[in-house]
Amino acid sequence: MTATAAPSDVDTPRPLAALTALAPGAARLRPGLFEDRRRLNRDYLRSLRAPNLLQNHLIEAGIGSQAWHLHPSRDDAESRGLDRHWGWETPGSLLRGHFVGHWLSAAAREIAVTGDAHLRATLTEVLDGLELCQRENGDGWVFAIPPAFLDRLADGREVWAPQYDIHKTLMGLVDVSRELGEERARDIAHAAAGRLLAWARTFDDESFQRILEVETGGMLEVWADLLEATGDPMYVELLDRYTHRSLFDGLLAGRDVLTNMHANTTIPEVLGAARAYEVTGDERWRRIVTAYWDSAVTQRGTFATGGQTSGEIWTPPHAFAARRGEKTQEHCSVYNMIRLADTLLRWTGDLAYADYIERNLYNGILAQQHPDTGMVAYFLPLHGGARKTWGSPTEDFWCCHGTLVQAHTRHASLGVYTSSGDDGTAAITVAQYIPVEAGLPGGGRLTVELVDHAGYVGPDSNAGEAGDLHRPRAWRVRVRLDSPVAQTLRLRVPEWTAGEPAVRGADGASRQGSALEVPHAGGVTTVEVDFAHTVRAVPIPDEPTTVAFVEGPVVLAGLVDAEIALSGDAARPETLLAVDNERQWSQWLTGYRTVGQPRAVRFAPLHTIADESFSVYFPVHPA
Repeated sequence: MTATAAPSDVDTPRPLAALTALAPGAARLRPGLFEDRRRLNRDYLRSLRAPNLLQNHLIEAGIGSQAWHLHPSRDDAESRGLDRHWGWETPGSLLRGHFVGHWLSAAAREIAVTGDAHLRATLTEVLDGLELCQRENGDGWVFAIPPAFLDRLADGREVWAPQYDIHKTLMGLVDVSRELGEERARDIAHAAAGRLLAWARTFDDESFQRILEVETGGMLEVWADLLEATGDPMYVELLDRYTHRSLFDGLLAGRDVLTNMHANTTIPEVLGAARAYEVTGDERWRRIVTAYWDSAVTQRGTFATGGQTSGEIWTPPHAFAARRGEKTQEHCSVYNMIRLADTLLRWTGDLAYADYIERNLYNGILAQQHPDTGMVAYFLPLHGGARKTWGSPTEDFWCCHGTLVQAHTRHASLGVYTSSGDDGTAAITVAQYIPVEAGLPGGGRLTVELVDHAGYVGPDSNAGEAGDLHRPRAWRVRVRLDSPVAQTLRLRVPEWTAGEPAVRGADGASRQGSALEVPHAGGVTTVEVDFAHTVRAVPIPDEPTTVAFVEGPVVLAGLVDAEIALSGDAARPETLLAVDNERQWSQWLTGYRTVGQPRAVRFAPLHTIADESFSVYFPVHPA
């Protein structure tokens, strides 16, 4: 194709095929924004020591730190406890011990992908400690909270969410077992599951359903994972007992059971239904998952960022104007909805789920990680003149602190999928334009690069031809497939693409629905594609004169300390914003500024905002 050509034609989309994710260690990030954020996260994971991660598990088991065989305190600060974990991890907190499970899951993925020896050594120490705690506790108990918390839960007495807390330890053990082949981790989880089944059997079905009304985390998902790993029929019984009937039956009946419900209580339960379907094949589980997505997303809508919650609860359908505040968009909900979207993407092959993931990656996962410290913002505030509130390395340990460390180990796994049709044809689908290099099943390699876009030009851009005169209004993507297998290379055409993508270097490319399909006959195929974009004004559904400005998938934030109104035509955002300070050295900068306004406002991508005050939404009045 010529350098400016669009795909040869736009065909009627073929039936979609289910997609298969690559193995966790098959893909690694290349240099760029996502790799920078992963490294921040890796450094934080490495900074945490096993004795402090396990402090509450050891206390519950009655094991003093000096009695344990690991490191004694190494300096005076440590001897005074200044390196210990506080906040939600403070001894005595009702959710103490939850973070170690998140750490195990994150460390397992980082080790699987990079082989990090430091993390492997710390993980081994943590497993040693959990094994010792289980032995000292007796009866399989391996958790940082006492069994009495379950008694309080069953009696309806005040307690926070003990099963949520328990789930985190089980989740970490299951992930270590699955991703690193650590049978010891699976055995610890299996023994603990037997203890929990014995407890659950003491209640009739009606009584246990009442218990399930209090947040259980992803217990259902763990039971499905352990059923797959062990084949033990006790997990079939646990799946049945943990089926939350008031939620699942309501979804299947088409009722709105989500409005004003705590969002991240329900999302992990539906992720459990998804795993139960994958393990058992029971179609009812799948219907629950699709009904949930329909209620939570299709019928509800989202903020411009892709997030949907306020004060941790689901907003009413398409009613967001009154829900903007300091506690909008909880990080945990963003992370778990990305996981749910990824599940549905794999099941259906529908790339609309990848669009949803992309929007939430940039305006949630990246926007809620401090670009310098790597710490998390529990919420992403969307009121005028907002500021992000950041956590600390050892003094907060919110729930979102846990999903933060998991999220930034998983970027490479969201981009590339394989599939095969009923006729035996094979395909590689690139669903996210995250720079990555991946090994493919059956041999071969795939490389995805962002060649020239806002924020990055390339290592040799200061030499040779000058290139673009102004900041590119497109994402320029290069994909190289080196494989002996004849197959189709499918590239997602993002929902925000303006016009048809321009293709270079690939004869026979055609548009198939939301994908650009490039034939690969074997050998090496290299294709470059420009996905053009414009600045769009995205209104609040129930207040259409108030808009957010979005470039590609990236929400732009105005650097202001209060909500201000703009004057002009929101249907023509190019008349309101102009490119600002576009270039330095080898880098295209990413800012905009208002034009024709009484007060000049500069805009920056929301995910680059650290400590500045900002607004995402702006009322626009006719000039």
